[in-house]
Amino acid sequence: MIALIVTPDGLPLAYEVMPGNTNDSTTLRGFLARIEEQYGRAERIWCMDRGVPTEAVLEEMRTADPPVHYLVGTPKGRLRRLEKALLTKPWNPARAGVRVKLLAEDDELYVFAESQDRIGKERSMRRRKLKWLWARLAQLQAMSLSRDELLLKLGAAQGKVPSAWTLVDVIVPEGNTGFTYTLNRNKLRRVRRREGRYLLRTNLTETDPVKLWNYYLQLGQVEEAFRTLKSDLAIRPIFHQDQERIEAHVFITFLSYCLYVTLGRQLKALAPGLTARSALEKFAAVQMVDVHIPTTDGRGLVLTRYTQPERELQLLLERLNLQLPAQPPPKISAAQAVHAHAL
Repeated sequence: MIALIVTPDGLPLAYEVMPGNTNDSTTLRGFLARIEEQYGRAERIWCMDRGVPTEAVLEEMRTADPPVHYLVGTPKGRLRRLEKALLTKPWNPARAGVRVKLLAEDDELYVFAESQDRIGKERSMRRRKLKWLWARLAQLQAMSLSRDELLLKLGAAQGKVPSAWTLVDVIVPEGNTGFTYTLNRNKLRRVRRREGRYLLRTNLTETDPVKLWNYYLQLGQVEEAFRTLKSDLAIRPIFHQDQERIEAHVFITFLSYCLYVTLGRQLKALAPGLTARSALEKFAAVQMVDVHIPTTDGRGLVLTRYTQPERELQLLLERLNLQLPAQPPPKISAAQAVHAHAL
């Protein structure tokens, strides 16, 4: 398990490697102490997923001297409990397309946020999954299957779109090879009301909706960092057995992430609109190749060359003020390298 801390701007600050069987909720207390010991006390705001802190740790953070500030996601069960109280609160604009409601309760401030962009995205995802499930159920209903085969295929459909499955009532009568399905409109209405809406809790005294929303976006920075570590930088799977090798593997990946974030900040200033991921995809077109040249005495020369960047990549290099090292002939294009490899 890897714990990662980033600044509000997404810059990596620290990381810690823990045993893989460590529960998320048991990591926070020791991590807070380590960061305070390493960097000293400061007015930090800890943005965390709802599964990380326990109620006991949050209580310790509230009663610490000085208090340790946090902003944490909240389970949907708590939203149901606070729904009536939130209905009476006015909406406050946080930014274009985003509004929040604030509810103070039990030394905490609950932040109910609604994002129009997120509503559209989650609604589109839900419709696509529900449409697929509805079509799949119609296919299964038209098939001639034994009861066991039917249950297996229904289970596979449920496993593929579990969130959509909760919106459909599927009834398979005992001793019958058929089934019926209907849309649960009450559940659908509840889901629609909560799409694109989040309930957060904090012990901050800040009541500016814009600042609270920006704090919430920091949680997205952390989640994006882990997505990058797992996908772009391929931190997993780790096949090492020795603890020191595992830590060395993670350390190299952490350094790679530092460079990744630095590239993203350079792109933001010099090439707006490009992400670090899209830039790396363009850079991947440049390959290192060995050019073998036979000589008259039967021996050969091996010249290492990089393939010449295409026009689009050359423009990107110029915007980033980067220059590839000079190399003598022969100059190889990417197309030539692919053709030679095919031969």
